[in-house]
Amino acid sequence: MQLRLAGLSRSQIADALGLGSGGEPLSRWLQGVPAPAWTRRPRAKDDLRETAVAMRKEGRSYREIQAEVGVAKSTLSLWLRDVPLTEEQQRALADRGPSATRSNAEAARANATRRRSVVRAQAKAQITQLSESELFVAGVVAYWAEGSKNKPWRFGTRVRFINSDPRMIQLFLRWLTLVGVTDDRIAFRLQIHESADVEAALRYWTETLDVEKTSFLNTTMKRHNPKTVRSNVGDTYHGCLCVEVRRSADLNLQIDGWCEGLARAIQGVAG
Repeated sequence: MQLRLAGLSRSQIADALGLGSGGEPLSRWLQGVPAPAWTRRPRAKDDLRETAVAMRKEGRSYREIQAEVGVAKSTLSLWLRDVPLTEEQQRALADRGPSATRSNAEAARANATRRRSVVRAQAKAQITQLSESELFVAGVVAYWAEGSKNKPWRFGTRVRFINSDPRMIQLFLRWLTLVGVTDDRIAFRLQIHESADVEAALRYWTETLDVEKTSFLNTTMKRHNPKTVRSNVGDTYHGCLCVEVRRSADLNLQIDGWCEGLARAIQGVAG
């Protein structure tokens, strides 16, 4: 014990007494006698723990402390479980939690909105003018995706193009003019769920396309299934518009040929 009090380490005491590694007798002799301060190895996280405790005493949240010291939340729980908070600090944390979450969510949404706006604006700026050949290809591709086609067992299908996006309808109407279809051959048919405001939808399409209501055929009503949860509801739902071209069976055959030509040209580019 005197050697320990004199500041010797365990290994030094064992050497002085000729005990080798010391073993159980030495442990028993030194029980209750603290080791000299110089033998204590500082722990790497002591400074971080002190910082965490100080921040907690200031009333900071676990999230704020974790961002500062960079340790796991479970470690913080061990370090801070005995650090008391005043009632005022507890109320401040409780009030700040939901508002901080809302603020962070709102900031994230605002950043995402700005990013989408920038991406769309940059892409929009890449399209300036459209040549007739570009419009022709765009119209053929649009019909390829959304138009009525002939079937191996049924030919003579008239040209019908349906979409809910007025921009696609406008593109197709410009394309019809390009390929020589006159206005008197064009008719429109609204397809919409029966639970929607049909008159409002007709008004929307006539105003958007600048066409007369007399050019609309009878509306096709879609049966409403109350078990179905639809997102296309409310004032922004205007149904789908079908553009029909009278006396257009031959035009549909031509479109088939143009689609095949495009497919062949694409294969040539890929090769």
